[in-house]
Amino acid sequence: MKIKSGDKVTMQAGKDKGKSGKVLQVMTEEGRIVVEGLNLLIKHQKARKSGEKGQRIQFPAAVNIAKVALLCPKCGKPTRVSFKVEAGKKSRVCAKCKETI
Repeated sequence: MKIKSGDKVTMQAGKDKGKSGKVLQVMTEEGRIVVEGLNLLIKHQKARKSGEKGQRIQFPAAVNIAKVALLCPKCGKPTRVSFKVEAGKKSRVCAKCKETI
């Protein structure tokens, strides 16, 4: 997987196009990720006890990994990720500035 939790990504498509946020969770089998502050959905919760009020809970929903691009920490641009093997260690590399991520 080229994007890991904790990475900063930017949305390339959808209602939050152009916004960026931190990856909270990566679901490798489904090919989806959850990004903090993006693709927010509202869930309505009924009151459990009498006298209590109902609530609207906002939470980030999963989005397809193809709709986001990794932001390079060095150059700050959205980029593709390539891999480089040095001394038996595999590392992620920014496709634009060729720096290790």
